[in-house]
Amino acid sequence: MRLTRPMLAVSGAALTLALAGCGSDGDRDAVPETATGSLEHLAAEVKCEPDIQIDADELRQALCKEAAGKAKGEKYVLLTFATDRGQREWINEAKDYGGFYLVGRKWLAVGHEDMMTSLRSTLGGEIEIGTDHSGGHGSGHHEG
Repeated sequence: MRLTRPMLAVSGAALTLALAGCGSDGDRDAVPETATGSLEHLAAEVKCEPDIQIDADELRQALCKEAAGKAKGEKYVLLTFATDRGQREWINEAKDYGGFYLVGRKWLAVGHEDMMTSLRSTLGGEIEIGTDHSGGHGSGHHEG
């Protein structure tokens, strides 16, 4: 399946709107070296059985659900990209819809702030915050 730019934007927008919301700051533990690997490898690191939603040359996307801890039952999305450029283009378009993004090399996760903070303690990476046009959170880069 070849994905077009509008399809990617719609996918990103729908996910972000479905998962966006406010969270708490949570604990700021030491961040490990940023993980790398396939979607399946990253999912295994965070103990997710990925529900693959998009399996294309440009990107792979799966829905995950937290199985334990304070975020039990919370859903988030894992994505892997074929190129750094493709990843950055996806993020730049999706961030217009708000939300929280945990960004690694050719992968990212999308979900609530507390979930991204929790995943960061396992996968490393940097948290980026989308632009929320509803007047809640601002935009920018979050250093943890």
